[in-house]
Amino acid sequence: MITHVGTQTIETERLILRRFEYSDIDSMIRNWIADERTQYDYGEPCYPTPEDVRDLFDTKYIVSYAKDDYYRWAVIEKGSNECIGQIAYFSMDTNNRHGEIEYVIGPAFQGKGYATEMTRAVIAFGFEKIGLHRIEIDCRPENEASRRVIEKCGLKFEGEFRDFFWRKDHYEGRCVFSILKEEW
Repeated sequence: MITHVGTQTIETERLILRRFEYSDIDSMIRNWIADERTQYDYGEPCYPTPEDVRDLFDTKYIVSYAKDDYYRWAVIEKGSNECIGQIAYFSMDTNNRHGEIEYVIGPAFQGKGYATEMTRAVIAFGFEKIGLHRIEIDCRPENEASRRVIEKCGLKFEGEFRDFFWRKDHYEGRCVFSILKEEW
């Protein structure tokens, strides 16, 4: 059975995963949310100004923390107190106890194990706190770095959805990975 508990703080060795705060705006812009390539890879638009990020908070992120079934974390590097990315259960199927994770991390923080660290923590939260049975993460077929993170976290490749998303001028596929609670 699912128990929705909302976005709670999670601490790992090098990271704090917590709710977004308005004080994160400057480091978000500096580290990832205004970076065109990072946001394109994430599948989201850029938010280049503080006003843009504030509007995102007011219409989607911070306003949604009032709901117990909303799970979106700011990823804070302990050493610098910088917001270096985000991770979320952006899709939740309560009836089937299934959640899908998405994540993004700033380019200066990639290749250092942060994405794996934060993803493992959010998978554990999903199984242990929410009561999920299955967790899924998808990535673009050409995104080898994300695929490595997903595989390091123990998810198994299920297949590829061909031509799944229309991106500006072409279709992109999605590689689908999952892990079941008993495999965790």
